[in-house]
Amino acid sequence: MAKKIEPKCLPVIRNGQPKEPVIGVFSPCDPRIDKGSRQRSVNIVKMVAETISGTVMMPDKQPVSVVYSSVLVDSEAQADIVAQQFRKAGVNIIVCAPDTWAFPQLTSISLLQQFPSDTPLNITCGNSGPKPGVVYAHALSGAISQYGKMVTLNVGTWPDTGMNPKMTPQTATSLIDWCYAAVTAVALRGRRVMVFGHDSMGMETALAHIIPTRNTFGLEITRLDMKLLADMLDKQSYNKKELKELRAWIDKHIGKRLELKSKADSERFDISLAMYLINRDLMADLNAVGGGFMSQLEWGSDMRGKPLPVADCMESLFNSTFDHNGPKAPLPYATEADVQGLLTMLFMTYLSGGNPPLFMDFRKVWEAWEIKALAKKIGVKNLPRKADWLTKGLVDGDNSGSASFDWAAKPGASLKEIMSRVSMPLADEGYFPGGGNSVTFMTPAGVEGIAGRVAYSSVNGRFSMIWDEAYSTEVPQKLSKAMCDLTTPTWPHTFVVPKYANMLEYKQYAPANHFHMTWNLPVARLQHWMDLTGVLSVTPWSARPSFIEGVDRPQPLIHLINGGENAYKMMGK
Repeated sequence: MAKKIEPKCLPVIRNGQPKEPVIGVFSPCDPRIDKGSRQRSVNIVKMVAETISGTVMMPDKQPVSVVYSSVLVDSEAQADIVAQQFRKAGVNIIVCAPDTWAFPQLTSISLLQQFPSDTPLNITCGNSGPKPGVVYAHALSGAISQYGKMVTLNVGTWPDTGMNPKMTPQTATSLIDWCYAAVTAVALRGRRVMVFGHDSMGMETALAHIIPTRNTFGLEITRLDMKLLADMLDKQSYNKKELKELRAWIDKHIGKRLELKSKADSERFDISLAMYLINRDLMADLNAVGGGFMSQLEWGSDMRGKPLPVADCMESLFNSTFDHNGPKAPLPYATEADVQGLLTMLFMTYLSGGNPPLFMDFRKVWEAWEIKALAKKIGVKNLPRKADWLTKGLVDGDNSGSASFDWAAKPGASLKEIMSRVSMPLADEGYFPGGGNSVTFMTPAGVEGIAGRVAYSSVNGRFSMIWDEAYSTEVPQKLSKAMCDLTTPTWPHTFVVPKYANMLEYKQYAPANHFHMTWNLPVARLQHWMDLTGVLSVTPWSARPSFIEGVDRPQPLIHLINGGENAYKMMGK
């Protein structure tokens, strides 16, 4: 009779930590080839791992863990060994780096079948002739695509001969872009965001689509009632010493640009700062990766209740890369509890390795003729004929909340320079009778990135990303002031120029009244992430080619053999 085995009680963990992405690199090999070629394969695995290591970052600028196996996968036996190595190391992203021919089913497929089907897989190889690894890469990519699993093929370049080849910079860039996409997809599974309040001002485009968000991205949405926040403010459930430190920090960097007309104004502003501390601590308790807050109407505008101060400064602090305690990761935070806006900023922040997100109203689209007409009306002459805003136009992106302080200056600017460009006027009493202070600045020209917005359709049950490359621009000061005065001058302004969309297309195809931008985000990263998550890519711009070499990622084979990208994704993949 078999001996009874007692169950093992696991040790108590004081603070649970979410799983982290771990990238594992391996190589299949042909058991028949010479010893030198086998050693070269091992060296290539290490080279690929070293290329990734230290270059793929989480939003807090911590590098993603990278491991590799020196065991070459010749057959099922070695596949089991490497799979066990990867499991023990916590690998949840896999990179295959072949340099020789091998047998797909006996090698990589036998390894992959031991991992969840949604494990991201990349095949990166040189276009090598001697053995040849590129032939294996095509065989493996085709086999995996035929049985319905997403795989990304990166046929790059490294020397055909030599024991220690190095991949070209473009090959490395293509691999790293994919790794960022894979890390974003994996790191956010099982995570949560924390949102105060319910439907955002009745904006259906901002709804928390709980089940689709869970099924598509693995994200949970923790929904809290704003009464909790009001109660915690009333009970002063925050560190009062830290509140004084935060206020002193604001006073130091903003000074007289913080508009306060009375002691009551100062007290209301302190309430906004206390909201930041309370929300920050609540999100830390939940291990939340982002948040949102429904200001209008209940919190700050409904006179049937007791309007409370605006959350603008709180939202800006969350989205910034610093606060009174020093550098920090931006924690994407959406004004008006705009969950789809939050998702957009969250994905872009992870894909960019922690660059600050910008939350804007899609406020006023200025066609070129309108700008010329306004300039003539206010007496601004000698306009530069070739200026982008005169040949194409621009969008005045501005919103009362969620504008990262970082966007007051160019990337790389010091905290001192950024904050010197920020002002905090009193909030518009008409919109916000609860009072408090807005945040305002003008983004300088030349900040490049991707502007876009997540959308959801109940018809097909799919998320989409409507996006374009974009950059910030600026117009003469007198003209700029007149343009801002036509919207809301006391809010942050970013004059956005889309790269491919014309102004007619841009204002017709906006999926919501909010849009978002993140700087230094490569297009290929966004596209790879959409491949991994099944998000539809929407770029209805007549001027944009279907494929731009060096910018776009090549279409995965699985798209091509299933009727195209949209057809494949619409199958629910």
